[in-house]
Amino acid sequence: MVIVFVLVGLLALAAVAGLYWYVWRRLVRDTTSGPGLARRAGTVVFVAGPVLMIAAVAAERAGAPFRLQQVLAWPGFLWMALSIYLLLGVVVGEVVRPLLRRVMERRAAPSAAVPQPAPVRHPAPVPHPEPVPTRAAAPQEPSPAEPTRPVTTPSRRLFVSRAVGGAAAAVALGTVGYGTYGVLRGPRVKRVTVPLAKLPRSAHGYRIAVVSDIHLGPTLGRDFCQRVVDTINSTQPDLIAVVGDLVDGSVKDLGPAAAPLARLRARHGSYFVTGNHEYYSGAAQWVREVRELGLHPLENARTEMAGFDLAGVNDVAGESEGHGPDFGRALGDRDTARAVVLLAHQPVQIHDAVKHGVDLQLSGHTHGGQLWPGNYLAELANPTVAGLERYGDTQLYVSRGAGAWGPPTRVGAPSDITVVELASPQA
Repeated sequence: MVIVFVLVGLLALAAVAGLYWYVWRRLVRDTTSGPGLARRAGTVVFVAGPVLMIAAVAAERAGAPFRLQQVLAWPGFLWMALSIYLLLGVVVGEVVRPLLRRVMERRAAPSAAVPQPAPVRHPAPVPHPEPVPTRAAAPQEPSPAEPTRPVTTPSRRLFVSRAVGGAAAAVALGTVGYGTYGVLRGPRVKRVTVPLAKLPRSAHGYRIAVVSDIHLGPTLGRDFCQRVVDTINSTQPDLIAVVGDLVDGSVKDLGPAAAPLARLRARHGSYFVTGNHEYYSGAAQWVREVRELGLHPLENARTEMAGFDLAGVNDVAGESEGHGPDFGRALGDRDTARAVVLLAHQPVQIHDAVKHGVDLQLSGHTHGGQLWPGNYLAELANPTVAGLERYGDTQLYVSRGAGAWGPPTRVGAPSDITVVELASPQA
């Protein structure tokens, strides 16, 4: 088993190295005319980038000193995002390259032949006597005032490589830059109305602010947390639901970054359930910390609200610690005539929710794919990647999340805080 794991790891490493070599070849080797400074600088970037990326991931997973994590995170994780779009740009360039070369060849081709006048006939030449041989003239030396200079313009192939490679690099940099700005700017508010058949008229219009995947860590800190809190409070919700993946690190390192959560304001309070990243960061300590900040952890528990029940289950990652989801404990012995809203971090928990008669499940986890085309991969592992869908009598809403894991960047999956407004059929 260990041998198989090692072989798979080596194959994966070889595949990644091959892809990096391919991108380096197109963007560095093919765009430089020789082993000069430009090629050496480009090679250094393509070696240092992956090293920093691996170091950033390893430092976070190993719990390295937090300052070291911060130093490595920005260049390492941004390179992770940039390398994705450099690869995509180079692949697209393979289609553009022959087209551009063909256009250049057509422009360089001679114009259509112009009809030439008929040749003029001349009389036969008159013979001349043989010239008397003389001493050959000395060959002319080039004038020192006009030295000969070789032409140094790049070849057509080099020009095409530079044009395509430059465009690919510019688009990749622009994409990552704009996607990073979108995260740091903070999430936007999204509003969704969800009708619940069992909801009484008195609870019609009840507003739940759903926030997931804030991912406080080496790149997103206290300022970002304050921006999220301010955005949530601006919606003036009746209830706030924090559905997991709040942090990527220990309470010791990230306690100050999470402190603004104490300023969350809602009529009926703020509630929290664990995500998988809490179990990488010390879930028990974080449950105690959020409780001290004024949030109410729902660890496989339920509470009665005005007009419906609110329940929460632990994330499936807690099973490794003996603290996984317990739907029976959270939902057993309840009044099934009342509507129930369940907080569960991962969308895959919807199947258990359906079995237990949940009316609405609120989840996160997917980030909406975070980096396109990651949404297609997320679809393979999750029943719903983003938005509202129905599973039998149970509805599932999945938020794209407020922050980002790894690269503080989103492409094609903007961050959000969703205000879910419950609607009663009796209203």
